[in-house]
Amino acid sequence: MKRNRTLFDWVMLGFLFLSAASFTVLFLYTTYSTDRMLIKEKQDTLYNEAILLSKQTLVNYITGITSGELLITRFDEFEDDLKIKVWYVDNTGNLVAVSHRETYDYIPNNLSELNATDELTGSFSMTGDFYHIFSEDMISLGIPIEVNQEIKGQLILHTATSQISNIQKEMFTITYTPYAFVILLSLVLLAFLTSRVINPLHKLSDTARAYARGDFEAKANIKSRDEIGELANSLEYMAGELSKLDEYRKNFISNISHDFRSPLTSIKGYIEAMLDGTIPVEKQEKYLNIVLFETKRLTKLTTGLLELNSFDTYGPVLKIKEFDIVPSIRSTINTFEGTCEQRGISLYLSCPAEDTVVSADKEKIQQVIYNLIDNAIKFSPKNSTIQVTITEQKDKLFISVKDEGPGIEADKQKHVWERFYKSDTSRGKDKQGTGLGLAITKEIIKAHGENINLISTEGAGSEFVFSLTKASVKAQV
Repeated sequence: MKRNRTLFDWVMLGFLFLSAASFTVLFLYTTYSTDRMLIKEKQDTLYNEAILLSKQTLVNYITGITSGELLITRFDEFEDDLKIKVWYVDNTGNLVAVSHRETYDYIPNNLSELNATDELTGSFSMTGDFYHIFSEDMISLGIPIEVNQEIKGQLILHTATSQISNIQKEMFTITYTPYAFVILLSLVLLAFLTSRVINPLHKLSDTARAYARGDFEAKANIKSRDEIGELANSLEYMAGELSKLDEYRKNFISNISHDFRSPLTSIKGYIEAMLDGTIPVEKQEKYLNIVLFETKRLTKLTTGLLELNSFDTYGPVLKIKEFDIVPSIRSTINTFEGTCEQRGISLYLSCPAEDTVVSADKEKIQQVIYNLIDNAIKFSPKNSTIQVTITEQKDKLFISVKDEGPGIEADKQKHVWERFYKSDTSRGKDKQGTGLGLAITKEIIKAHGENINLISTEGAGSEFVFSLTKASVKAQV
């Protein structure tokens, strides 16, 4: 089975490619540059040696001070000392004197045998085998010999380029040995550092696969305090949230199944009983009212679900405007007048606040007030009191709904905002409740950028308090 390349493989291949490419470019550039520099330096050296040799040796020969044998001896000594071959050519191109003539397989008597043009007359310099005279590349340089302002021939010097190659090898050894060591060390460090990243990434990948399988208890066990560690913490935090979401999903399905199954079972049972005659005609009206009640309950539940679903997708769509909160609360209170009278509940509005004009979505806020009062009535005993109070503090209004019900246990208070949650787990007392009212209320207040809180003591009632921003503050902004 062919193994897929890992990130480590690609990093190493990329590093090797870049190292090889940079080394090749650097090598070619330095080779070309040093070659040109060394040749130029060697040509300058040959020129200086030629000038010196012509003044110290050739002038004496040309003026008759020294013999030809002595001239050749000086040439031989010069080649032995400096590894530079010496030719002396007269004005006609004849080769007069050559250092160590015996070392040549072939040497011309006249330069015209090599090149009939004027290329080898006067001053010249070239690199190569000098018209196949030498078996290796040479740097050749020629200068005219002038005595008493007359040209008396030409001095030609040859030196092997192998000397330059040796110098280049020494330079490259000095330069590239540390470079190769640095590359090798970099590879080792890169492998170490990459493994420090790749191994945790493998762990993260395995952990993510475990989460995908639904195992939210899996841990990456990465304790580093770098970006990888932060990623591992974020992944584990996400797993925790997914675990909560999965638990919420299960509870949601369980709750909604229960809330739909109960009324549907009742409706089905009563209708079947009426159809098969179990319930006589004279009693059908009673049970039809029960069916109607359960139908309204299903409708209310469906409406709440659809509303919450729209909140999840888009968030509550608010139509902000300025309005006085007092008339809105009074009209909402009036809708509960009949229910309160039947149960002997006193429902009051207290408003010590002076500026009660707010900037909010009027219909949504009325829905909040309705849900809170409805919830208070639901859990208030007979002949009790529900107090709605409006207070102000700087730029905020605070609306509270307080009842004298049984209150909510401390460990259950944080759950009241959850969908389908009912403090009465038996669902016996709250037949009409859907467990969605407070969840909807929380979403609406949150969309306004405000807060809602619960203050409750078991056996002493509950108080819900939410805030709204005054319209005068909005206008100043």
